[in-house]
Amino acid sequence: MIAFLGQGRMGVPMARRLTQAGHKVTTWRRGSGVSAAEAVDGAELVITMLSDPAAVREVLTAALPGLRPGATVVEMSTIGPEAVRELRALLPAEVGLVDAPVLGSVGPAADGTLTVLAGGDVSDWREVLSVFGSVRELGPLGAGAAMKIAVMSAIVPAQVLLAETFAYGEAHGVDRGALADVLAGTPLGTLAERLRVPSAETRYSLEHATKDLELGAWEGASMAGAARARLQEARAAGLGERDLTAVAEHVGGGTAHRAVPLNLSTIPATNGRYSHAVRVGDMLYVSGQAAFDQQGNIVGEGSMAAQSEHIFQVISRILADQGAAFEDIAFIRTYVTDMDQLLDYGRVRAKYITGTPPASTTVEVSRLFRPGLLLEVDLIVALRG
Repeated sequence: MIAFLGQGRMGVPMARRLTQAGHKVTTWRRGSGVSAAEAVDGAELVITMLSDPAAVREVLTAALPGLRPGATVVEMSTIGPEAVRELRALLPAEVGLVDAPVLGSVGPAADGTLTVLAGGDVSDWREVLSVFGSVRELGPLGAGAAMKIAVMSAIVPAQVLLAETFAYGEAHGVDRGALADVLAGTPLGTLAERLRVPSAETRYSLEHATKDLELGAWEGASMAGAARARLQEARAAGLGERDLTAVAEHVGGGTAHRAVPLNLSTIPATNGRYSHAVRVGDMLYVSGQAAFDQQGNIVGEGSMAAQSEHIFQVISRILADQGAAFEDIAFIRTYVTDMDQLLDYGRVRAKYITGTPPASTTVEVSRLFRPGLLLEVDLIVALRG
């Protein structure tokens, strides 16, 4: 039996490919009413296809009680090699792990023409993975994740460069179609054709492209770093759910602001009167986070531990979205309604913030903005270049 833990545009067609190939598949997605542990119970193979490293860690942590000894987890999201190593430490020794992110978008996922970039021992599962497309075995665990980031660190900045090329042409009276025709005869021709008319269909979202560069724009990677900043501006302008080619509409459309608001689709929405976080240069200011679910209901009412756990899961996604981790937190401030429950909060916080702690302030308040909330946490984070 195969358990497929996935969401988003890629997850559905990939799970369907497995079913069409005759495999018995149980699926999990957020809000389905089935826990991750229930979905993986009895499965020999567990496949994850999720949005970011934080989501993968969260879902696999929840699945741990249901993982059978001898099962193999094949991680197919784009999370980078460091996150793969963290997963290996998270999973029991008797559970195998393969990293196998894919090249391709929604169409190839449905057609079975993706390229699977596999790291680790894939011999037992190569035939299963071949339903998604061609499988390339690249070496030890983490090699697939590293290859995916390396490839996207070339492809994504190239599209940002072409968006700027079209913007320059328009500013100087060059016909857009004529420029695309000329570029068609160059090595950039295929990518230029994609940006000739930005796609109305989201094949590879601008949000996911931004996340991929945040994972891959290492210190000193000047071109990837500049492209990342440009995409973060476009995402903040509301283009995150659009296809990456929509960056061509954003470039040249105005002066970038120093303060870039960030609102993530992977965590509960705000009420519209504030943003989840604001980035200013290499500093990130995170708004007070409280224990709300996607419907605006309080999570873990009456439990300091449950509300703390939910808040730190949300924080982990905000950090991951910006290519940061808990050790990058410079300052953390916590408001609690009852200091007598501070030990419960501290135990949860110690799971996430390890080593030398950041600067910190904890304040007791008589109440928070919704009855039933026990704490609120805000942050200042130093981002990596």
